[in-house]
Amino acid sequence: MTRPALPPPLRPRALAPGDLVVIASLSGPLHGRYVPDLERAVTVLERMGFRVRRAPLLAAGRHQWWHAAAPEEIAEEFNVLLRDPEVRAVIAHDGGAAVLGYLDLVDVDAIAADPKPILGYSDISLLHLALHARTGLVGFHADLATPGLGGAWQTAPAARRAELERLYTTLLTSTEAIGALPATPAWECWRAGRSGRAEGPLIGGLLNRIVLTQATRFALPLERFDGAVLFWEEMGGQAAHVWSYLQVLRHSGILDRISGMVVGVPREIHGLGGSDASPTLPELVLDVLGDRDIPVLGNVEFGHAGPNLPMPVGIRVALDARRRSLSLLEPAARAADGREAA
Repeated sequence: MTRPALPPPLRPRALAPGDLVVIASLSGPLHGRYVPDLERAVTVLERMGFRVRRAPLLAAGRHQWWHAAAPEEIAEEFNVLLRDPEVRAVIAHDGGAAVLGYLDLVDVDAIAADPKPILGYSDISLLHLALHARTGLVGFHADLATPGLGGAWQTAPAARRAELERLYTTLLTSTEAIGALPATPAWECWRAGRSGRAEGPLIGGLLNRIVLTQATRFALPLERFDGAVLFWEEMGGQAAHVWSYLQVLRHSGILDRISGMVVGVPREIHGLGGSDASPTLPELVLDVLGDRDIPVLGNVEFGHAGPNLPMPVGIRVALDARRRSLSLLEPAARAADGREAA
């Protein structure tokens, strides 16, 4: 039986100065003590040249269990933003554990008609992956508003903050490829592979959310991983859990299809240490990969460990593990008239 063709990457329209960016509670609630961080995030976005609005559910103290609201309410508000032509981008205020409750309620027709950048990581990885599977939407795996722009960015050195601001502005407003992401000495080559290089679409997110997405009917078809550069990070739990999640990717066939791997900085993972009883993260990763001779670049700054380099889901990248470089070969956004950059 012939499989249906995979949808091509669906790039949102590039933003222009003065465009409206909405910060929304797409998962967890806003706790009162983080209101100053949210206000600082608004300032960052305004400094980038955008108008900023807060969605109604983003109210301090409002919550339902561990959600910002009931999943149906979150989906209803999210769909309003997707359908509103004035809203040009949506950035999640924080992560959490709500997206699985409304994956089936997202208006994918609205996304297809007017794709917009959706920014965030952690639980928002589910949105990026599922919506990429359903529509081809390029997901902006990037910093959340409150813990990211208003939190981790504020503790970074001034030069790094300025670099990130320029990078995010370019990501959202340019129809040209960014090229090499700014590397740091922390990046490590964990495996060079035959050539040290790989080129393919960037697919990934929070590791446990990748596994959860693939357990739903909104899973990415395995063909989406053919030649892909898989990126992932993990926060919390045990080293044994990371090993187990990677084993799921092995059993599902994903690790046999990818051309390379990029691993983020781990955070609060117990049982990593480098002894007979506690492996390092590189040892754990290479144990699961076995003899799969693909380049692996580790300790890259995305995920829960601090200010995020943007990792646009679905965009072609070039990975060179030996040279410790990762380059975005395509733009994440398209021109307002719908034309792709040459």
